[in-house]
Amino acid sequence: MTTTANGLAEIKALAGQDLGHSSWLEITQDRVNTFADATNDHQWIHIDPDRAAQGPFGGTIAHGYLTLSLLIPLFGELLDIQGVRMSINYGLDKVRFPSPVKVGGKVRLAGRVAEVEDVAGDGVQMHLDFTVEIDGSAKPACVARAIYRHYA
Repeated sequence: MTTTANGLAEIKALAGQDLGHSSWLEITQDRVNTFADATNDHQWIHIDPDRAAQGPFGGTIAHGYLTLSLLIPLFGELLDIQGVRMSINYGLDKVRFPSPVKVGGKVRLAGRVAEVEDVAGDGVQMHLDFTVEIDGSAKPACVARAIYRHYA
């Protein structure tokens, strides 16, 4: 279920709140290949299923940065910000990739609003703790702290 915040006061009230989980998303070879083309990262572990079958993971895996990029659409399932003039992705504090995502695997996003603070220009800055979980795996694919700014 998507949480909705309307305006800065409601965004501030989210501090400490668990946002739940997104739906599961299957990682397809086509998605991995498209990402490889977009980033010019054509390492065999990502795009060559035959060679990767003999590699350390028994098949192709998603790029770490592909997994990270999925924060954007999956986060949209967790939180809907309304009643602000502008929202921006301010960056990331810490990102780790504890476990690879095998092609054919499914991932989902778990999110928590760690803190919200005022920033100059009539805005707030949200620190969000994200975990990209892999279906059937005890270890996550990605753990990151993202920072977003919202302005009234």
